Amino acid sequence: MGREFEVLEEERVARLVALGRALSDPIRVRMLGMMAEGRSCCDLPDRGVPVDSGEEDLGICVCEFEEYFGMGQSKVSYHVGKLKETGLVREERRGKWSFYSLDQEAVRRLLGEGAEHLGAISWTRDIVTGAKND
Repeated sequence: MGREFEVLEEERVARLVALGRALSDPIRVRMLGMMAEGRSCCDLPDRGVPVDSGEEDLGICVCEFEEYFGMGQSKVSYHVGKLKETGLVREERRGKWSFYSLDQEAVRRLLGEGAEHLGAISWTRDIVTGAKND
């Protein structure tokens, strides 16, 4: 095996380790679940939260995570930051507000990479393509 393969393999391992770290905390797993539901913002137009009702997935603002988990902004930001490190979460800035949503393509790619790394080639293709196995 050549050096190029080793470098690519090390990059894959680093991505999978980051995923493992992100999923090692129940709060982060719940945050991903909230984002996967496609929930929209906390509807706080009275606080100046810009909501574009034309979008399908508006994302979730930090204030919704704060309320749901009973945590302060800095702790929520820490957890969201760990999720962003994996590439699973997108951040969209609207004014002074940030909205977070799940990057479905990144999820499929990273889970597929993990399955491939573990030798589960047969179902990796289904995960990556989104095919259902009946």
